[in-house]
Amino acid sequence: MTALRLEFVMIEGQNLLHLVEEFIDLLVGGRDTADAGLERLAPNAYPEDDESAAAFRAATRVDLLDRRVSDALDVRAALAPFDRDDVEPLAAAAMVPHEVTIPAGETDAWLRTLSAMRLVVAARLGVDHADAHDPEDQRFHVYDWLGYRLDQLVQLADEQDAAGSTGP
Repeated sequence: MTALRLEFVMIEGQNLLHLVEEFIDLLVGGRDTADAGLERLAPNAYPEDDESAAAFRAATRVDLLDRRVSDALDVRAALAPFDRDDVEPLAAAAMVPHEVTIPAGETDAWLRTLSAMRLVVAARLGVDHADAHDPEDQRFHVYDWLGYRLDQLVQLADEQDAAGSTGP
């Protein structure tokens, strides 16, 4: 498996970096709250059995959230070149494309992180299925953009898998 490459303009990379950092803060800081986004990341495994659901959650939630933090830190590391204060959002430099290299073996971390971030946004916006919103409603732009980037990453990973299965 080789590294994947995604292209982001500077402002996109900076915005994604900011979202990942907020996601890490949520995962690290809010574990004991009833945050709808966190609940969406660790859904009830036994909706018909409160006792079993509580036991399952107690046994798995910390490890699950720790794994999500680890994945998000990998994504954060790949986005480090976008950690800059010298680019104004409306300046021409904000639209300059930059290639992000996703090291071999970290594709799944990216897929899990973008998916999880999208789930958090969906939970907070009340989206319960993909077509549950008006695409013109600006409140959903981050949700839709994360879906677009997630789809792009899935396609690149699929192409890489297909090339690897037909290669030497």
